[in-house]
Amino acid sequence: MIKSKIIHPELLGILAKCGHKTQILIADANYSFVTNSSDSTEIIYLNFAKDMLPATAVLSGIVELINVESTAMMAWPQDFDNTIQSEYLNILEDGVEMNLLERADFYSAVKSDDTLLVVATGETRRFANLLLTVGPVIS
Repeated sequence: MIKSKIIHPELLGILAKCGHKTQILIADANYSFVTNSSDSTEIIYLNFAKDMLPATAVLSGIVELINVESTAMMAWPQDFDNTIQSEYLNILEDGVEMNLLERADFYSAVKSDDTLLVVATGETRRFANLLLTVGPVIS
């Protein structure tokens, strides 16, 4: 039995394939996983029910296994209180850049050949999609 926080075999295998600059999308329950990702992107469905698994739990597990160089979220309306952004920032290491991309730019980034993995979560909060860029291992 693996002792890491994450024990999902497919997720571990795909994370092991990631190199520097590879992208991983942690997608909320509203994201259209199939139509807004590349044909070569692997999708892991962890969206068993609403709010199972939350995106923050997925991020917490992933950051124990890879370095995150930067992140991106889809920009949200000015009058929207995006509470999950601060939760993500608390999970990520200090200094990890978080960019806000307009909708079309966000979809283009996710659809790029650099995105190896989409993790479909049950996160029901709006604008909770988080695109990670894998950082190098520095020893």
